[in-house]
Amino acid sequence: MDYELILKDIKPTQEEQNDIDAMSDKLVDFLNETCKKEDINAKIAVVGSVAKHTALKGKSDIDIFMAFPLEVSEDRLKQTGLYLAHKCSDAFNGDASHHFASHPYVQSDIEGYDVDLVPCYEIEDGSQLKSAVDRTILHTRYVKGHLTSEGCDEVLLLKRFMDMTGTYGSEFKVGGFAGYLCELLIIKYGSFEETLKAATKWQYGHIIDLEDYGTGGQFDDPLIMIDPTDKNRNVGAALRLNKFSEFIQSARNYLSSDKKRDYFYPLDKHIDKESILNEFEKRGSDFIAIKFDIPDMPLDTLHPQLKMTTEALAGKIANEEFNVFCADYASNEEDTAVILFEMASSKLNNIKINYGPKIYLDKACNNFTAKYGPETCHIIDDFLVHTQKRQFSDVRQFIEDLFTTEHIGKIKVGKNLRKSIVNSYEFISIEDLASDEFYITFLDDFINPAQYIVR
Repeated sequence: MDYELILKDIKPTQEEQNDIDAMSDKLVDFLNETCKKEDINAKIAVVGSVAKHTALKGKSDIDIFMAFPLEVSEDRLKQTGLYLAHKCSDAFNGDASHHFASHPYVQSDIEGYDVDLVPCYEIEDGSQLKSAVDRTILHTRYVKGHLTSEGCDEVLLLKRFMDMTGTYGSEFKVGGFAGYLCELLIIKYGSFEETLKAATKWQYGHIIDLEDYGTGGQFDDPLIMIDPTDKNRNVGAALRLNKFSEFIQSARNYLSSDKKRDYFYPLDKHIDKESILNEFEKRGSDFIAIKFDIPDMPLDTLHPQLKMTTEALAGKIANEEFNVFCADYASNEEDTAVILFEMASSKLNNIKINYGPKIYLDKACNNFTAKYGPETCHIIDDFLVHTQKRQFSDVRQFIEDLFTTEHIGKIKVGKNLRKSIVNSYEFISIEDLASDEFYITFLDDFINPAQYIVR
């Protein structure tokens, strides 16, 4: 495999790298000069993939951290950090907005670059940590000290492979591999291909401890990568089990494939409404799509709440003895979201079995027969049971009853979504959903879950 041809497509050109380095230097120089003029004790540093030269082409966001001494109060850090960030953004005619991680920071569009301006504390090791972002400078320093220029190229190959197989990105929406985790994997295994070969042998709970801290046993996660800058942190904590598993199978598929190049590029696929509808029709399933409005909220709050709502609703439906074959959600992240169920059975008979006590419990059995009448009770194994009429024989009727102000509390709905769901939800057909350019891609992914991990 000629990876040089791939790198030409995914690696920033020298001109692009020079431009972003020049922009970064201008921002750092301005902040340093401002701190000097206004007697502000803060050290300015470019961090993240741009600083480490592990940014993919077209994804060169600039992360600038303003590190304050540990003795500075948190309120002072926030106030001064946000002041510097806005002053910098204004000086370069940026379009700034506030965001929140461990504490507030500023994101600004400056001359076409997405620039994050983040206040943090200056620490030398993880034991001094006061907020999660404080580690970032240490991460940048560690990677730059352990990756060669060839190693940076290997990171780019790994990131791109993960991106195209749907396993890259630690944000909750994805639940995949973080960029820093990719860099540490290359430091561990040396190359992209060696990382894939190693991954095919991973088991749940696989431990990688670059500095031999010996703290891996305190974690219970699919992949445990001890942070070399903080022995009590797992860099892989945000990696969900399904993405861990998808990467392992993607690695196996790639290593045995004669179409390796395809794994570094988007699927060559035309998605149209008619073909999607035909795919859904062939399944012979009952599909239930519930569309509702979403309030204005951060994406790192929206997606966990949508996932929790989907899983809670699926569980409640299953408890009513309806058979959920598959469930997922999607959102355009602007104004709507959709929860989609593929049902193996969405209609039931009109009666159900109500299980009572085991037959050996004399008093409990007497109470049960007194309540329902001994003539209506019979035995299943060693349980006393009663046959009763179902309240809902159609899953849609059950969902309609659940999505009322009175009953929505029966499931764990995201607190920001509860009111929106009750007031705006509607059942929408697959045909109507496929008419939406965003949701047609979601439908394709729903019906073809294997398409990213194999070519």
